[in-house]
Amino acid sequence: MAQKTRVALVLGSGGARGLVHGGIIRWLEDNNFEIVSISGASVGALMGGFYAAGKLQNYLSWLEESSRFDMLKLLDFKGSGGLISGEKLMEKLQELLEGDPDIEDLPIKYTAVASDINTEKEVWINQGSLLKAMRASISLPLFFTPYEYKNKLLVDGGVLNPVPIAPSFGREVDLTIAVNLSGESTTEALVQEKQEEDSKVTELMKEYWQKLSFPQTLTEKNTLSYVANRSFETMQGSLARMKLSAYPPDILLEVPRNICKMFEFDKASELVAYGYKLCQRNESLLSYSHQSS
Repeated sequence: MAQKTRVALVLGSGGARGLVHGGIIRWLEDNNFEIVSISGASVGALMGGFYAAGKLQNYLSWLEESSRFDMLKLLDFKGSGGLISGEKLMEKLQELLEGDPDIEDLPIKYTAVASDINTEKEVWINQGSLLKAMRASISLPLFFTPYEYKNKLLVDGGVLNPVPIAPSFGREVDLTIAVNLSGESTTEALVQEKQEEDSKVTELMKEYWQKLSFPQTLTEKNTLSYVANRSFETMQGSLARMKLSAYPPDILLEVPRNICKMFEFDKASELVAYGYKLCQRNESLLSYSHQSS
């Protein structure tokens, strides 16, 4: 049997676009690559954590069977410093993870990256509770309550490092593959809209805003959530380009920033399929695959 190509995988942040990571991981497994190290920010830390624990399929299967309305039920609007406390969501993730393993016991080297809003520094979490590491890294500002970890107040890893390559340095690997979820926009129609379901979710969110006596829009076209999301994604895109220029990986996979909206986790099947096809089209990956066959 041919020797597998050992990979350090760097999984970027970018909301529901991160489900593309699932397809990329599947392609690598199918083509004689061995993922021995994972570093991730935000959704990259989440997907990478499930994979490192051997439970990624649990998470993807749940998403594929759930509607956006089902997922909205997991959002507990009682956060402090953010709309969502995240408690109900983390209970569900623990159920899918079938426990809460310690990072140092995982068969794959794993690092979740979060951002300390007081010291303005990255925090690398590579030991202790996997669930706590993921929760810290996905703490999207304004949406999730910041996470207190070892006397630090942490928010989304993408705030400071959307594509965290540095934690992979020093790994004994054949190549480093990074996935940037802030690539150039595409005109290709990738995912069909689900208008009826979108309408239900929109109405539910409107009811919530009204209860808070919070303005629904800044203008007719630019909702508060749209402006916040676009601002955050603009910042992430700029940071990603800077980080990748300073620390270029062996192979960079670019995912268009407009393939789906920030919270469209109900489009798991389409996004996983996109990730798989993205690898199939990458000549550098194909070259390594052929070498190890």
